[in-house]
Amino acid sequence: MYDIVADCSDNVPTRYLVNDACVLSDKPLVSASALRMEGQLTVYNYHGGPCYRCLYPVPPPPETVTNCSDGGVLGVVPGIMGCLQALEVIKIASGQGTSFGQQLLMFDAQDARFRSIKLRPKQANCAVCGENPSVTTLGDYERFCGSAATDKCRRLNLLSRDQRISVQDYQIILAKKEPHLLLDVRPLVEVDICHLPSSLNIPLSRLEERKSQDIQSFRETIARLRQQMPGSRRPPGNVSDKHQHPASVRVVKGGTRRKSRLCIFRTPSRRLY
Repeated sequence: MYDIVADCSDNVPTRYLVNDACVLSDKPLVSASALRMEGQLTVYNYHGGPCYRCLYPVPPPPETVTNCSDGGVLGVVPGIMGCLQALEVIKIASGQGTSFGQQLLMFDAQDARFRSIKLRPKQANCAVCGENPSVTTLGDYERFCGSAATDKCRRLNLLSRDQRISVQDYQIILAKKEPHLLLDVRPLVEVDICHLPSSLNIPLSRLEERKSQDIQSFRETIARLRQQMPGSRRPPGNVSDKHQHPASVRVVKGGTRRKSRLCIFRTPSRRLY
């Protein structure tokens, strides 16, 4: 059994889940968030204060939500917010209370400035902590929010084994100097960060718009590569079938992340975004 909960999550479904669990178990919730060069901190469900649903009764449209992985974050910002979050946990645990029971601390790393704003009080019509709550048990929060509770890639069985190739097998192709085309379908911004030698970059969003002459001179194997993201699992047939192309198309399993681990090329060790 825990006395205090610290929410360090990076997605909307988890925030609703953690908030409801804390309200139902009557535990204070120390919540922090960070994105790009900004951070926020507050404490929910503490001494009659509001909960997360009091402020956000309805989740935002999924297409308007980003996370640190996609939107980027300056590494020290989560560190600063985490230290402040730990400070509030210690203050509550030691009986000193908290400075943010109904306050939101906002941090701007660009100007190195902190400011605090007052939040609205606990709402009588709140679905979980109100006078007549409709949420009395934990439910399906991914369905409620219309988005996933993780930014990790989920395994999709869209490709058969003969449509994929491992990085080790691709190394053999390179060593034997077999004729092939490495088709890099990452966005241009990712290519600028880490360029793959001897590859042709056609972003996935533009791939189906390109004409067949872009790749028609290659009659052997086309190895398709991108970051390990859900879009990379689309069947490779949309390249060969669409253009009536005789090439054998394979997707490199693991994308650039897997290739960098095997030292085929090196990605930047420090990313300031």
